[in-house]
Amino acid sequence: MRLAVLSDIHGNLLALEAVLQDLEAAGGADLTWCLGDLAAFGPRPAECIRRVKALAEADEGKRFKVIGGNTDRYIVNGERPRWPSAKDQAGLTAMLSEWQNFNAGLLWGVGQLAFDDYEFLKKIRGRELSHKVEGYGTVIGYHAVPGDDEAFLTPETPDEEARDFLLDQEGRLALGGHIHRQFDREVRGWRIVNVGSIGMPFDERGQASWALITFEGGQTAVDLRRVPFDVEAVIDDLRAVGYPSVEWSAGRLRPAV
Repeated sequence: MRLAVLSDIHGNLLALEAVLQDLEAAGGADLTWCLGDLAAFGPRPAECIRRVKALAEADEGKRFKVIGGNTDRYIVNGERPRWPSAKDQAGLTAMLSEWQNFNAGLLWGVGQLAFDDYEFLKKIRGRELSHKVEGYGTVIGYHAVPGDDEAFLTPETPDEEARDFLLDQEGRLALGGHIHRQFDREVRGWRIVNVGSIGMPFDERGQASWALITFEGGQTAVDLRRVPFDVEAVIDDLRAVGYPSVEWSAGRLRPAV
């Protein structure tokens, strides 16, 4: 069995299409999971939602399953992240700038959606995934951690804390997104994999990230894949569509210099 896992598209249709082409070139998958954050902060929020929706509805959700992430919830409910409070004047100034850019980008994205797009995001909020692989065991999928689409499980998270995130779960393999960084680690009976971000990767900028997982003979092989996309073309598209915080989003797309 082959499981493809996608996450954190963030309105970047160019990167999404690059990943879908890479998946096809790799021979496809028996099951594909999409772990949320479909639309916010990219130039093509509605188009990304519709592309994912079409894939999910092509076989009535049997082979392509999708759940929502924290930014999908923000779009639906008008909520915002749990930002830490500022510690000094410089922190307050930086926080205000971040809030302004974040809110402007999010509200612009909401304005690009038809009600059907909004309804789709509403339907996938708060969901998680589970699949029992014959001969291997149970695989679970979530956006950030089980039960919380905003928490941070990273390569540096201590083993005890990482295990606590999975305390009430049953399975062997845990798959997530949210942090825009790929990793693969073992923690007390669990293999925890983050598939990274398609549309806004932070570890390898300009490299749309996803995972292809093969189960065979009770074992699993995790292929953390990266596909290049044209960052400047995406930034040009942000300008062309009238996105209000181009440089803010561009700073999350371009490689650091």
